[in-house]
Formats: sequence, C-alpha cells, structure tokens
Amino acid sequence: MACSSLFRALFLLLTLSDSFVQIFSFGMGINYGQIANNLPSPSRVAILLGSLNISRVKLYDADPNVLLAFSNSNVDFIVGLGNEYLQSMTDPIKAQIWIEQHLLPHLTRTKINSILVGNEVFNSNDSHLFSYLLPAMQTVYRVLVNLELDKQVAVTTAHSLTILGNSYPPSAGTFREDLAQYIQPLLKFHSEINSPFLINAYPYFAYKDNPDQVSLEYVLFQPNQGMIDPNTNLHYDNMLYAQIDAVYSAMKAMGHTDIEVRVSETGWPSKGDANEAGATPQNAGLYNGNLLQRIAQRQGTPAKPSTPIDVHVFALFNENLKPGPASERNYGLYYPDGTPVYNIGLQGYLPEFISASDKNALSIFSSLVFLIACFICA
Repeated sequence: MACSSLFRALFLLLTLSDSFVQIFSFGMGINYGQIANNLPSPSRVAILLGSLNISRVKLYDADPNVLLAFSNSNVDFIVGLGNEYLQSMTDPIKAQIWIEQHLLPHLTRTKINSILVGNEVFNSNDSHLFSYLLPAMQTVYRVLVNLELDKQVAVTTAHSLTILGNSYPPSAGTFREDLAQYIQPLLKFHSEINSPFLINAYPYFAYKDNPDQVSLEYVLFQPNQGMIDPNTNLHYDNMLYAQIDAVYSAMKAMGHTDIEVRVSETGWPSKGDANEAGATPQNAGLYNGNLLQRIAQRQGTPAKPSTPIDVHVFALFNENLKPGPASERNYGLYYPDGTPVYNIGLQGYLPEFISASDKNALSIFSSLVFLIACFICA
C-alpha cells in the first residue's frame, strides 16, 4: 500500500514537472556568471534554480547577495577567489581575513563545499601569477584547517586545457613542459588534501578552429564513428570524454592516479561572430541537451567508466557585458528574463517578484524532487 502511494506521489510530481529531465538535473552543476547589467536578482534566481532542481552552483566570487539569497536551500556552492587575490592570499593573515569576511558569515545557512583559488591562471603570460597559485592555495587550506573547516570546504583551482602539451590520443596526454615545474607540486598538493583537479573543457573551441577537420557530430555527442585510442583500444564517441581522459593521462605521466578530474566549465554558444563556426542555438541545444542525458545516466569516461562525469555547465544566463567575441555573451541557457535560449527540457520558473509563499513552496518542491530522484537512482 505504501509503495502504491509512493508511485502515485511520483506520478503526480512528474505530471507537475515541466520535464522528466528535471528529476535528474540534480546531477548537473551550473556556472552563475554575473558580468551583465540586466540579470534578475539573486532571490529570483534562487527560485529559478529551485524550480529546476539544480543543486550545484559555481560562482566566480563570493557574492554575499547570492549566498544570502540561497540560505537554507539544497544548493551546494563553489565560491571563487579571483586571480587578483592570489598574491595577497599567500599571506596567512590576509587569507584568514578573507575567509572570515566572505565564508564564515554564510556557512551556517548556505552550503559552500569548495573555494576556487584562481581561475585559468596558466592561461595567462604572468609567471609571477604562476608562482603565487600554489602558495595561495596552501595558505587558504591551512586557514581552513585552523578553523576546522578543511573537511567541509575543499580547496582547488580551475585550468584551461591550454595546460596540455599533447591531448591526442587521450592515453598520450601530457602537460606542457614549461608548466611542469608548477603543475608537479600542485598535483602533490591535490593528492595530499584529496581535492579534485578542475578543468574548463570546451570541445566548441576545437570545432571553431578547425570546422573542416573536426566532426561536428563528435563534439555534439551525436551518433558518429568516433575514434579508437591506438594505445588502449578504448573507443571515444565524443571529444569531451577524450579531453577528460587526456588530463588523467597527463597526471598519470607525473605519477598521480589518485586525483579526480572534474569539469568546472563546459558549454556551447548559441550565437557568435561570422568567424565563429557552429555557434548556433541548434548546436548549443544539442551539446547541452546530450550532455545532460549523459550526466543523468551517470556515465564515466572510457578510461574511468566507474567514475561518473562531474560537470558544471557554462552558463546560467547570457551575460551582455562580457568582453571579447559575440560568443562570450551567448553561452547562457537562459535569457535574463528567464526565457530559455533553446529547449533542452529545462523549463524553469522565474518569478517577477518574490513572495514568502513562493520561496517556501519551491523549497519544499525542490526537496521532494531531490528525495524521489535519489530513490529512483538507488
């Protein structure tokens, strides 16, 4: 009788949901960028993400307005410490002040699981910045240890795939020789504190640069012949998995098989300049929609089949003030008014204003969806 009631409740919940995909979207993280002047308030965004049951968010700072808006929610945050802070974060006193001001006030109400110390540091030409990265991470970690927060909040950083000297085939992946002196001790630190190695992986870039040589189907998770790694005989049917495994191989070449690779950014632009091949709503929808299905299936890569891919999609909104080519302003799943840029089954609810009943009702709804999804996947 109880089982029958549960399935009736599940059926009702599925009927009320805009898409069955929402039930599984708890496995997808999202990048919440704010380089724009037309975005909805964080309180409205909290309602939107609650309606989508997205429970993992990466920020590029530690915006107190965002962290406060998500108080008492089911959302886990990665907060960012920008590159401009790296030098000062090598000072234990300054690192403690930052944590006391930006982290401690929120930890009792908002879930924060990681601090991202710097972003794509090795993608710059600043060797001073390179040398600050590891000391800054170590100092932030020691402060967390002293505050007994190191088991609750991890310390990591995110890398562009330009750190790879070779990525093909995946089993032959290596880091750039000029970065070895920085990456080797960085990996040792990750291993010691058991924190993940984050990468910002964009198959779109590979296609844009060589549209005549790179198969569009291969980068969009569409049916295709794929490629066989000649060293391992592993078959790859998409580029993202090949990129992830190339990083695993690069770490193995430096003596580490004990660090998990996670994707802190990936996505596809819905619009670009004339020279940005493939930047269309159709392709963006295919990439993110197919990726979402892979996440829901808890797939691993060919080299790590038992480790489900861990992904934060870039990005939640189009950001109209981002510099650079048109694509940079068109990675969002949503327009700032809450309208989907393209349809991948995530039809969320962005209220025009916030009421207490809205927030309470959607909090309960999100919790129910999460619990039932856990039951289904168990």
